Amino acid sequence: MRKPLSIILSFMLVVSSCGPGGASRQKSKGPKASSEDKYPVQLITVDPGHFHAALVQKSMFPQVSPDVHVYAPDGPDLQQHLDRIASYNKRPVDPTSWNEIVYRGNDFFEKMLSEKPGNVVVLSGNNKKKAEYISRSIDAGLNVLADKPMIIYPEDFPILEKAFQTAEEKGVLLYDIMTERFEITTILQKILSQNENVFGKLTTGSRKDPAVSKISVHHFSKLVSGAPLIRPAWYFDVEQQGEGIVDVTTHLVDLIQWACFPDQILNPADINMVSARRWPTVITRDQFRGVTGYDDFPEFLLKDVRDGNLNVFANGEMVYQIKGVWAKVSVEWHYQAPPGGGDTHYSVMKGTGCDLVIRQGREEKFIPTLYAENIRGRDIESFTTDLREVLAALPYDSLGVEPFGKSALRINIPDKYRVSHEEHFGQVASKFLLYLNEGSLPYWEVPGMITKYYTTTSALKMALEKQ
Repeated sequence: MRKPLSIILSFMLVVSSCGPGGASRQKSKGPKASSEDKYPVQLITVDPGHFHAALVQKSMFPQVSPDVHVYAPDGPDLQQHLDRIASYNKRPVDPTSWNEIVYRGNDFFEKMLSEKPGNVVVLSGNNKKKAEYISRSIDAGLNVLADKPMIIYPEDFPILEKAFQTAEEKGVLLYDIMTERFEITTILQKILSQNENVFGKLTTGSRKDPAVSKISVHHFSKLVSGAPLIRPAWYFDVEQQGEGIVDVTTHLVDLIQWACFPDQILNPADINMVSARRWPTVITRDQFRGVTGYDDFPEFLLKDVRDGNLNVFANGEMVYQIKGVWAKVSVEWHYQAPPGGGDTHYSVMKGTGCDLVIRQGREEKFIPTLYAENIRGRDIESFTTDLREVLAALPYDSLGVEPFGKSALRINIPDKYRVSHEEHFGQVASKFLLYLNEGSLPYWEVPGMITKYYTTTSALKMALEKQ
């Protein structure tokens, strides 16, 4: 057991100064915290190229210093991050009071390591060097909260394994941001799957009919915090963002492990990758301009341009066995959602008593909805009674059950439990802060993360070999 985080670090505001090569440090304008204040957690944001970096700071936390050091190369990625933080500070309801202290320069990472002005590194951006950033931050004795994916290349898997080992030796935490564990239908699906009176036991399934399937559809063009999302051009380069089969699938693989084998230690030997494939989303120049602001494809993307359009390998599918249970994971990316729609998620867990299914299509008005389907071995009336009793015992009041079709039930969930994807980042951050205070992660988390990234990178390796 690691010792709890008990040393309260003092935070020293750094005055603006010029560094080599034109690099500069500057404070953002806005609310400032007193330099006399003491906080046990002080964030260091490194190269925040993805909007998830800002979402970690959408809310304030009492144990986290309002002064956040940011190290990044100068450019639009950094400015968009600072603008998002500024919008949280200026919002009329529950405004934040972050004070971003920014170092701009191409030597940003080396500068961060030499100064170490905090104790938690937040990584959410270009994934090409993320394995290096994780490894060297851990070597420097810093905790790391990393957006998914931690790695995008099979050859980086040993580096990640070593980083976890080093984190254990140095008594620091390395954790990835798994927001989907906090979605209410996913929570209820997991809980109900553990109840044998309702679900029975998880089946093993087969290659053609997996026991567990997770399928998600995402869109390049979307709104974030009420504003159109401008994505960096590198986001469309799989050598920098990662292919779909190692990116969004990280969430889906995580949910399978988390729901099917709760609190269990998993390892790569539990995984048998059977099939994997990848395919592109075709993006026109007009579409690319609409979501990035670029008039044309940058030179680093020309390798993926075919017949005037950009081919982004953002789609992937894998079929594998985990501890003998057959599972399927699939992710697709489109340019834009249909009117009134958004990102969608489909999930099924097949039990000996019923199937627990999450659907998020047009019929559900694109709202995740949980169903009990294909009820087996009993009449629907007695099954309904048992399901209602189980739901009534949960710490979620007003959960309802109603017939759906001839042989299925829909679980009605009050709106108060439906937290947005953006708010999930605050929930993950709160959980991470709890682990920091305790000085350790749950015993199953690190083996689970290692197994998860072994699964995704093994799928990419197989898909590339079979192409």
